[in-house]
Amino acid sequence: MAWTLDARIPLLLVKDEAGLDAALAAGPPAALLAEAPALARPGLPFEAFMVAEAHAAACACCAGRPAAAVALDRLFQARVRGQCAWFERAVALAGSAAGRAQVLAALNGDAVTAARFRAAEVLPAVP
Repeated sequence: MAWTLDARIPLLLVKDEAGLDAALAAGPPAALLAEAPALARPGLPFEAFMVAEAHAAACACCAGRPAAAVALDRLFQARVRGQCAWFERAVALAGSAAGRAQVLAALNGDAVTAARFRAAEVLPAVP
């Protein structure tokens, strides 16, 4: 029998407030990653915001990691440093195509993010 263990934090991508409410209600404690401040949700351990990049990826002025990757770093670091309540998963509220693309790029192309987080399920293609 083969055993596998993926200890990375599951990350679920949702497109709207209704999807967010459903995702938060359907599982263990979750942290929230959002493109903009979401409506208040009592009991969330931690919330981080990402800002969609206005420039092309890796342009000279913005060279570095996508905002989604940086926001996910903040979530992870707050968790391991005990700066927030423990969460077992993260939910990303990305209403725009740019936001969804940024989250997917962080999961698939950023080594640090990919080491800490995994897609909770098959994520929809970016329209």
